[in-house]
Amino acid sequence: MTPHRFPANWFLKARLKLRHLQLFVALDEHRNLHRAAASLTMSQPAASKLLGDLEESLGVTLFERHGRGVEPNWYGGLMIRHARAILSGLQEAGEELNDLLAGHSGSVSIGTVMAPAVELVVPVITTLTRDHPDLKIAVAVETSDVLAERVRQGVMDFAIGRLPDHVDAACFEYQEISSEELCFVCRDGHPLLRLGRPLTAADLVDATWILQPLGSLLRSRVEALFRAEGVSPPRKVIESASPVISLAMVAENDSVTVFARALAQVFSPTGSCTIVPFHKRFSVEPYGIFWLKDRPLSPGARTALAALRAASDAKMRRALETPQPSLSSDTDPPSDIEMCMNSANNRI
Repeated sequence: MTPHRFPANWFLKARLKLRHLQLFVALDEHRNLHRAAASLTMSQPAASKLLGDLEESLGVTLFERHGRGVEPNWYGGLMIRHARAILSGLQEAGEELNDLLAGHSGSVSIGTVMAPAVELVVPVITTLTRDHPDLKIAVAVETSDVLAERVRQGVMDFAIGRLPDHVDAACFEYQEISSEELCFVCRDGHPLLRLGRPLTAADLVDATWILQPLGSLLRSRVEALFRAEGVSPPRKVIESASPVISLAMVAENDSVTVFARALAQVFSPTGSCTIVPFHKRFSVEPYGIFWLKDRPLSPGARTALAALRAASDAKMRRALETPQPSLSSDTDPPSDIEMCMNSANNRI
């Protein structure tokens, strides 16, 4: 046979099949047509014809036949090397597909408001990264209106927050989780702490405040709380939607801000802030997990969602089983993280 130059699509014209690749590898391993055919559950005549027809189409002899069996020549050695690479790649593709289908790999983008970021998302992600190390996870903390829009646009797979009034709730699946307890936060050593008693809105009204912009959920809750106590809302306000900026400002001066209690309990032991002893507990409306009804989630996103839903179910059960503290109590409620993670581990 006379060698010639192969065009770019030579494998299509030669009708190269997966069976040819398997035969190349089997011939390399056995160096005998009969044994190679048997390993592929083929008859020897069928294997001989498969190889002969391909060599005829290519115009190149790939294997030298002799009395002891077959030996690949330079062309056959090249085909064997690439056949192994192709078959290995297909095997890896199958394994990756299995991982994707099982939710062990792929990617998931999660959004959350502040409180569940600490109480649910962080411990669940810790478990996911341990049990599914190839799953790529992205997390963003935003306000609920931003989260709802990003889920609607497909930027995020799902989010934990509240569906704003202007959003068509019928487009989303929604599972309520919990209300978000709030608290006031200041620096350690703040003059207000020297009063040595639970504070009221009247004690706090003249402080400098770091608050979210007007109309935001936390800002509105603080203003409503002050009005309910017969006090005008704070007047000295520096606006920031960033928890990081708020915490940095509080640590540097005598300002006061409002945080999710779960988040404040994380930072308070570090000395960067302390929880103001307010005379009653207060919270904002419940938050939940939401995702679009008509957009199927990827296997990886389904795995993460199942873990978070399991954690939220455990949190709700814990809330029902735990006696609620008095509104006048300033004792921190027990953590829900351990119960959440135990349930998530059983469901993932």
